[in-house]
Amino acid sequence: KLNDLDFIAQHERGDPDLQFLLKGGDLLKVKSRSWRKTRYFRLNEDCKTVWQQTSKTFKSDSSCKCLFSLEDMDSVRYGRQTEGLQKYTDSSADDRCFSIIFKGRRKNLDLIASSKEEAKRWVSGLEKVMTVMHSLNRQQNSEHWIYNCMRKADKNADNKMSLKELKHFLRQINIEVDDSYAEMLFKKCDTSNSGTLEGSEIKHFYDLLTYREEMDAIYGKYASTNGQISSSDLLNFLQKEQKEPVSLEHAKKLIEKYEVDETSKQNTYMSKDGFLVYLNHEEGSIFNPAHKPIYQDMHRPLNHYFISSSHNTYLMEDQLKGPSSTEAYIKALVKSCRCVELDCWDGANGEPVIYHGHTLTSKVLFKDVIKAIKEYAFKTSQYPVILSLENHCSIEQQKIMAHHLTSILGSALLTQPLGHQMPNTFPGPEELKGRFLIKGKRLNKLDAAFNNNTTDDVDSVSEEDEAAELKEAEQKPKEKIKLAKELSDLVIYCKSVHFSNFEHSRDYHAFYEMASFKESKAMNLAENSATPFVHHNMDNLSRIYPAGSRTDSSNYNPVPLWNAGCQIVALNFQTPGKEMDLNQARFLPNGKCGYILKPEFQRDPASQFDPKNLRVGPWLKKKTLHIISAQQLPKINKDKQKSIVDPQVRVEIYGVPDDNASKQTHHIDNNGFNPVWNTKFQFTIHVPELALVRFVVEDYDAASPNDLVGLYTLPFTSMQNGYRHVPLLTKRGNLIPSAGLFVHIMALDV
Repeated sequence: KLNDLDFIAQHERGDPDLQFLLKGGDLLKVKSRSWRKTRYFRLNEDCKTVWQQTSKTFKSDSSCKCLFSLEDMDSVRYGRQTEGLQKYTDSSADDRCFSIIFKGRRKNLDLIASSKEEAKRWVSGLEKVMTVMHSLNRQQNSEHWIYNCMRKADKNADNKMSLKELKHFLRQINIEVDDSYAEMLFKKCDTSNSGTLEGSEIKHFYDLLTYREEMDAIYGKYASTNGQISSSDLLNFLQKEQKEPVSLEHAKKLIEKYEVDETSKQNTYMSKDGFLVYLNHEEGSIFNPAHKPIYQDMHRPLNHYFISSSHNTYLMEDQLKGPSSTEAYIKALVKSCRCVELDCWDGANGEPVIYHGHTLTSKVLFKDVIKAIKEYAFKTSQYPVILSLENHCSIEQQKIMAHHLTSILGSALLTQPLGHQMPNTFPGPEELKGRFLIKGKRLNKLDAAFNNNTTDDVDSVSEEDEAAELKEAEQKPKEKIKLAKELSDLVIYCKSVHFSNFEHSRDYHAFYEMASFKESKAMNLAENSATPFVHHNMDNLSRIYPAGSRTDSSNYNPVPLWNAGCQIVALNFQTPGKEMDLNQARFLPNGKCGYILKPEFQRDPASQFDPKNLRVGPWLKKKTLHIISAQQLPKINKDKQKSIVDPQVRVEIYGVPDDNASKQTHHIDNNGFNPVWNTKFQFTIHVPELALVRFVVEDYDAASPNDLVGLYTLPFTSMQNGYRHVPLLTKRGNLIPSAGLFVHIMALDV
């Protein structure tokens, strides 16, 4: 068995970058222009944590503290690539700077090395160890995780386990047993009667602990060749249980890929251990691996897609006094958000700024935001990014905005319609790869770009939609704002217009003219005029944004708007919760590229689809979801060693109103290690193309609200049939290593 250090050393034995990290060195820690302090950093011997010391002398434990775990890290950036380093350091230090970016809301760690070479070694070393750790987390099996817990329970490090240590170990792995059961288990394994478990006795204890009756039953049903599963047996399992139309050759490839015993592999057999490894990897996942890469037609018009979209992207926290930051744009873009918002106001020294106007939120320079967008827009997706401008600037600073957009984004900024004649529909995401589109007000029609029609350098247009909403709420008259031609001309396919009604829009709005709707108005249209709304979205783009009253940056339910075919359903990406889970699930397939092709009935002009009235459409599906068991659920209260979860599972369906449902299992007392429910649910899904399935595991509490243990959400159409492993994520969407649900999914005849 390998501990984490052994595992990494096995992959990187003798690697100079790893040895460099283990030795460590002095780095300058930067928090402001005045706060710069030298600290000694090193990778701990566990290869999982980075430690910081006030000195290199190791004179006392008090000078040394664990700074962070590698699992807390999101990425490492070389150079002055954070707002802090750009603000508090000079450009001359660029090649000595690097930053550690953390998951969630934890602040970046900005550092300066003594030389360019040293900075690069820190970056390459940390990236290398992170890559191995992430690989370990994805592939980590029960044996590895349990061994680490055993090692921690072995307080005196004698490679033996006393009864007291065994009880401590059981609490560590989230299972509570009474003393008599623990003693019975201990005596059963202590065949030497030595009062401790060691060697083969620990192996016996491990086998008893990890025995899974449900896996034995499944394996035994198909293991018809000398007690093992042959390639033919595996094919039988894949076709009958997993409902996969695969060949014998595919079954042989799975054995080659996942079988852990070399003799079995040579005989093209799959042992029980190999079978378990297969079920815990991609082919055994509930998420269809065929939906992982880009698989949809990306040549359809842009308005035929749902587009991952952010509201007030610049905010890290709330809407009243939270910080504005370029970091918020980076976090959204690397999550494949394809429409970001820029709330632009006049700033000092002639430079426009971005912030939530008339509030105490901090300000960030417009040009710094554009630089960050340019740098990170296409790192995780090559498909187009829409910059939604909410413009409150003077003419002079609008011209500065236009200059920054053109000079920084360069040829990636779309400044002319594609082709050589006036288009009558949108290009597709494929044609717009690597391009930026500006959404905002425009002084004239788009055909002016072809006809060389000129307009005045300055003219007045109505206020932006969100500003108009605030005026309306304050019972103030809407105002006209002056718009600079330089900025106006950059708006090509996303011209902002006011929405009056569907008839007016159909008769007077060109395809490139789009309206923004506050959530209440959009919800009302989706509720009471769904079919006209669906048809409006066949011709035009629609953007939906949260109500101004959501000062805490909370989110609305995006599903009813997707049901109505709305493409740009903007959410506060900085706020985790059910709404962002649904958003991440909607854009989980198709390479996580930020674009999902809408169902045909939301694109076909002959369609009369109404989410509330499903008279038309042969879409009905029935599924049985069998929640069998869970493995290695994390402890919720890690500060209390005796705290054990009482898990229960809830399955939620979000889609058209007739499909919305929620069903839950009973709770299991004091067992987060291997709880078994064996509970079956049946769901009838009328519109599977719009349905999302959410698995929620909670720690049951009769006296107070349940605590979240883990969750996973995916589109109904991306869910595989058969026996499947469901990974679990934290509230912020990070994978929980080793934890998961084991389920069986079966389609029923309608």
